[in-house]
Formats: sequence, C-alpha cells, structure tokens
Amino acid sequence: MPKIIVNYVNFVEGLNRKVGRAAMYLVFVMMAVLLYSAVSRSLFNTPLIWSMEVAQFTMAAYYLLGGGYTLQNNAHVRMDLLYERWAPKKQAFVNTITACCLIFYLCILLYGAYSSTEYALEYEQKNYSSWGPPMAPIKIIMSFGIFLMLLQAVAIFFRDLAAALGKDLP
Repeated sequence: MPKIIVNYVNFVEGLNRKVGRAAMYLVFVMMAVLLYSAVSRSLFNTPLIWSMEVAQFTMAAYYLLGGGYTLQNNAHVRMDLLYERWAPKKQAFVNTITACCLIFYLCILLYGAYSSTEYALEYEQKNYSSWGPPMAPIKIIMSFGIFLMLLQAVAIFFRDLAAALGKDLP
C-alpha cells in the first residue's frame, strides 16, 4: 500500500483512539450529574430542571465521540451467519463491500448533521424544554463524532483492502 494510505490509517486510528479513550470518561460525568440531581432532589428538596438534559447530552457525546473508536476495535454489534466460516481473504473482501456501504451511509448522515448544526448556529436553536439549552454544542459534537466515524470507516476500508490483496498495513 502507498505510504500516504498507511500514514492516513495510522493517523486516523491514533486520533480515534485518543478521542475514544477520552470519551469513555463522559460516563462518569453523566453519573456525577445524575447523582447530584438525586441528592439535590432527595436531601434538599430542590429538583433541578437541567440535570436530565445534561445527562442526555453527555450520553449522546459519549456514544458519538466513541463511535470511531468502537468501529476501530470491531466492537459494534454484528450478525454472523456465514462470516466466521470464510477464509480471512474472503472476509476482508466482504468487509470492503460493507465498508463502502457504511461510508455512503455516514456521508449522508454527516450531511444531515452538518445542515442541522448550521441551522442550530444560524437561528440559535434551543431545546423545547423548561430549561431550554442551546442545541449548537451537542450538534457540533454530533457532527464531529460522525466525521470521526467516517474517517475510521475509510481507514477500515483501506485496511481490509490490503488484507484482501494479501498485504498487511503496519
């Protein structure tokens, strides 16, 4: 494989590894927000109108920013009827086809996320709730997470293409 492809794959996998590992800690942020909300409501009888939305936004950031890392580690749910019985080269060839489908899907998803983010920024969109937080930050995170998954899907395509051709990427 050309050196530029090898460098691309290594860069994207390193980036997704760092972002994914950092995103793992968002679960603790979410737990802290929910714990604070429960303590505030139970002990001080002061319910917080913002806690559930912050927890939801944190969870959304968690799975969107961790998507590329999950893809990199082959940890997404997969239905396996025949795949396991195939030779590694055939698996890699089929993976290149499914990677193309995934890339197409993620391109459409990224287009929608970008237009949604653009709308949220242009019109200062707020969530329809009593708290009414701005939607732009989570939509920016959504677009970035989808972009990272798209980059990772392209890296997976190159890795599987190399394996289908009988080569390994370092």
